[in-house]
Amino acid sequence: MITLSSASNALKTLYLGVITEQMNTAVNPLLAKIKQSTSDVWGKEIKRLAQHGVNGGVGAGTETGALPAAGGNNYDTFTLSLKNLYGTIEISDKAIRASENNAGAFVNLLNAEMEGLIKSATYNFGRMLYGDGTGVLAKVVSVDGTTITCDSVKNIVEGMTVDIRSSSGALLAASSARRVLAVDKTEKTVEFDGDDFNTATVKGDCLITVQGSYGQEITGLGAIFKSSGSIYGLSRTLNKWLVPYMKSSVGAISETVIQTAIDTLEEDAGSRVNFIVCSSGVKRAFMNHLATYKRNTDVMNLAGGFKAISYNGIPIVSDRFCPEGTMYLLNTDDFTLHQLCDWQWLEGDDGKILKQIPGTPTYTATLVKYADLICAKPCGQGMLTGITEA
Repeated sequence: MITLSSASNALKTLYLGVITEQMNTAVNPLLAKIKQSTSDVWGKEIKRLAQHGVNGGVGAGTETGALPAAGGNNYDTFTLSLKNLYGTIEISDKAIRASENNAGAFVNLLNAEMEGLIKSATYNFGRMLYGDGTGVLAKVVSVDGTTITCDSVKNIVEGMTVDIRSSSGALLAASSARRVLAVDKTEKTVEFDGDDFNTATVKGDCLITVQGSYGQEITGLGAIFKSSGSIYGLSRTLNKWLVPYMKSSVGAISETVIQTAIDTLEEDAGSRVNFIVCSSGVKRAFMNHLATYKRNTDVMNLAGGFKAISYNGIPIVSDRFCPEGTMYLLNTDDFTLHQLCDWQWLEGDDGKILKQIPGTPTYTATLVKYADLICAKPCGQGMLTGITEA
């Protein structure tokens, strides 16, 4: 007979390992390439020593002359707060009771919930990898009733619950926890539930963010590829090695453009690019370029079951969340997802994983991971923007 206790045990013993593997490798081809580690986590923070430059104790001299003066490695400390990442499933009491005498039916129920969790994680954690940690999905262009025209709707999908904030990030009255009802990809409009927006406060340059997540998401590529401000608690102005290679207004993509970026990263930073990710339009443009010169498009198999086209043995992967007209050239060996622990179920004092939502006939279980992403060598990464898409 299926009970809440046996259901909790199944989630803990049968599903946790499988769901952890899926969340870590099947969410995104880039995430699958990034190593995960519990090192350098101190309490609620990540503190990692980052080496830059070269050792200064090397030199040449005469047979009887003085030896080179010692010069140790250059180190700085990266500091980040661990972000709280959650994945939640819900099961109704009716569904549990309907399958309490049918183990097969209950397994199918849990399988469906796990698949839904993976799908949600694929969307949200994949999006975070390309964000800047703020949780901003889009900027408001104009408002008409409950419809908002945005600068982009790439990161917005029906069913999301979002907050509308001022350009400075302040939460606006009567604009929090609004549910997305419809998204028009062509017109870049989003229809919300609730009352009409107050156009005196909700206006151009306001921010649309995931509910309750403003400033709480992982430090993705959007935070790394900047030339000013600070990152990991250090100033880019005072530490030029924190500034990646960035080339704008590229136009037509070609092997020469890509190779120039790769050569620059190797010559200036000693970095070897091993992973390239771009938007779908950029990938199509590159494939058109290869076809124009009658070159074969080689295909590679990656970890997690993903496929990629190849450039001189380097995989090129398209990602739905990569900004339009953009290509990232990365050395994934420099990236680490530092975590307090791997995915775990939140447990109550009684050890139960499934808990009733107060006032509802529904039970919920939540997976949690405390983690954030650090790139040990930002100057070894490259970004091409303004690429003409196909």
